[in-house]
Amino acid sequence: MLINFACVRLLSGGAYFTAGLAETRQWGLFNLYPLPEWFATTAGFVILDFAIYLQHRLFHRVPIFWRLHKVHHTDLGFDTTTAIRFHPAEIVLSMYYKMLLVLAFGLSQEAVLVFEIALNACALFNHGNVRLPGRWEGRIRRLLITTDLHRIHHSSYRPETDSNFGFSVPFWDRWCGTYRDAPALGQEGMEIGLRETRGWRKLGLPRLLSLPFS
Repeated sequence: MLINFACVRLLSGGAYFTAGLAETRQWGLFNLYPLPEWFATTAGFVILDFAIYLQHRLFHRVPIFWRLHKVHHTDLGFDTTTAIRFHPAEIVLSMYYKMLLVLAFGLSQEAVLVFEIALNACALFNHGNVRLPGRWEGRIRRLLITTDLHRIHHSSYRPETDSNFGFSVPFWDRWCGTYRDAPALGQEGMEIGLRETRGWRKLGLPRLLSLPFS
């Protein structure tokens, strides 16, 4: 987490800074038309949310991106630390991707701030090693990605790994055909992590950083 934070600070101004620049220079689609602030903020959040869903699918489908993203999937456990287990190169690419979206659409700083808060809060929640009561889990997953839903995405069974790409709401997965309701072996029988790295005796920080290049 600290390495990723340092890389973002050194290599980019971040999406929030870019949004301020776009507003000052009047760059981007939303800055060409007078839009109500509430609409611009809501639309900006939805655009970023769907864009991150698409990015997540791309990082699973394109081999060079998967080399980076699979660092996130090497965790043999499943808890809040998994939510911050990303290769620095992926974090930087994701930040530049968001910065380009902000410039193209002229997204506001309010939209970026709300989105980044939601992104981090939802990621920490849906990677949590917790069990929600059955009736509540079923109700909550109608609106939010729950731990049971996202845990399926960390299954070692590839068809399950390539499902449930959303981080906040389940709608994108439902509408795009990537939604999976339950794992084949059940929540307690499902194997977590990557099969290709399960036999490694040590998977420390140096090994994780070099993994995409090995």
